[in-house]
Amino acid sequence: MPGREADVRIRDAGDRIDPSGNGTWEGRELGRRATLVQFSSAFCQPCRATRRVLAEVAAIVPGVSHMEIDAEAELDLVRELDILKTPTVLVLDAEGRTVLRATGQPRKADVIAALGRAV
Repeated sequence: MPGREADVRIRDAGDRIDPSGNGTWEGRELGRRATLVQFSSAFCQPCRATRRVLAEVAAIVPGVSHMEIDAEAELDLVRELDILKTPTVLVLDAEGRTVLRATGQPRKADVIAALGRAV
């Protein structure tokens, strides 16, 4: 339903995505200051809108990157990180620590505010 706010749940997170080698994880470059990791699935309508919002934020905030992960293709990672629904967004700091986790479609202002905790 257009214009309807999604049920977004945000919580602190203590888990860690450990970048392998020189700042990459699964062949993707982590942001210099922060990374927005989005778990999506093929038929998830809110995932498309979330992708747009996160890509816009990554484009305007220096040192922030957006990484989208297909939850269906990465089931081991989904289980390891306890991803229960899509979209789920993890906000990683520069060292790859998850500082925030949100489920549901976020608003741009909320994503920018969440980045304040990571940088």
